[in-house]
Amino acid sequence: MDIEGIKRIITDQRYEIDHLYKTRRLIERDLPEDKLLQSLEHPNILAVLGVRRCGKSVCSHMLLKGKEYGYINFDDERLYGIDATDLNLVLQAFHELYSTELEYFMLDEIQNVPGWELFANRLRRTKKVVLTGSNAKLLSGELATHLTGRYMDVTLYPFSFCEFLKFKEIEPDIYSTGSIARIKNALKEYMDVGGFPEVYLFQKEMAARIYEDIIYKDIISRHDIRNKKSFSQIAKYLVSNFSCEFSYRKLCGVTSIRNVHTVKDYIGYLESSYIVLVVERFSFKLKEQMIAPRKVYCIDTGMINTIGFGSSQDMGRLMENLVAVELHRRKSYYEGDDVFYWKDHQQREVDFVLIRERKVSELIQVSYASGEEGIKDREFKGLLRAAVELGCGNLKVITWDYEGDVGNVKCVPLWKWLLADYQLDGD
Repeated sequence: MDIEGIKRIITDQRYEIDHLYKTRRLIERDLPEDKLLQSLEHPNILAVLGVRRCGKSVCSHMLLKGKEYGYINFDDERLYGIDATDLNLVLQAFHELYSTELEYFMLDEIQNVPGWELFANRLRRTKKVVLTGSNAKLLSGELATHLTGRYMDVTLYPFSFCEFLKFKEIEPDIYSTGSIARIKNALKEYMDVGGFPEVYLFQKEMAARIYEDIIYKDIISRHDIRNKKSFSQIAKYLVSNFSCEFSYRKLCGVTSIRNVHTVKDYIGYLESSYIVLVVERFSFKLKEQMIAPRKVYCIDTGMINTIGFGSSQDMGRLMENLVAVELHRRKSYYEGDDVFYWKDHQQREVDFVLIRERKVSELIQVSYASGEEGIKDREFKGLLRAAVELGCGNLKVITWDYEGDVGNVKCVPLWKWLLADYQLDGD
């Protein structure tokens, strides 16, 4: 790798970013930007993580807008084969192109460079460093050992519903009948197409392409998976069975894989690439929690509708999946609660158990109901039983279109709940 070649790549990539700013309307993400920028005031690294194509790079560029910074994207075929020994040449190229006084650096998809950790650790001692990556394991291993807490990370998700409304240029007014109608129509569209920004430009088929890139580039190729067919079967099975329980042994039964540990590894790869979210069953007994089945959710409802089998007809499960992703988003952006589900031996279930400071803070059911009579009796029974067993009186049912109180259970429409944490007078 020669320095002149690296300089050409940096220049080309910067031109692409500048062109993007000029030709596309970019949406501000609902992130605590002041907090993220403040983390760079110390000799820290800010890591922006998340699923492929969710907008990490654009978000990071917008975060550094108005500042002089060096940028390189390692997810570029011209940089194939680059390793840690070449990274000092990258730094030299920045200095020759810009200035030795350059303060900020953005290293995009840095996990593609073997041994990058020591370079990043050295760089952050005198510079402000933003990393992006499509793997949850980015900050594990050697970097975490050397940094010993001197970094901050945030997991970026595909567009939230609120961000989708910004893209559609819909200003929500929860007191206007016409505005509420537009919001609900937008919610149906959002659940159909999902939150990947490129889907809005290149239609729903882009979700399938993103899915294939994650499966083959981010997982099969990176982890050198030989049994590609079985891995692909497990991935598609989990995406198709979103909002459902699964066990490792059951997954062995739907594929040719007989080793439970292999299945467990495969699911770990899918989690690390952010394509699925796995939620554990809550129990005060840790052993019971560890051996119980888990529930799986897909990172994006648009991906479900493109990849899954006949799934778009099940609005209740799609709503539950949307709520699961939103709860994880709030946890990442605003230090929200930990997310579990609950089920007892009589199969009474609560979709979401929220835990804050080791206490149950809220119990949530999701129901595709437009009236009180549409909420199934078993959903109330599950909530009320869990309320007694878990010692929680904060009970909620997220519905499609019903709002009101049923006893001590608060019912709120999905659209209103999705907007509630964004300074609207909702929930």
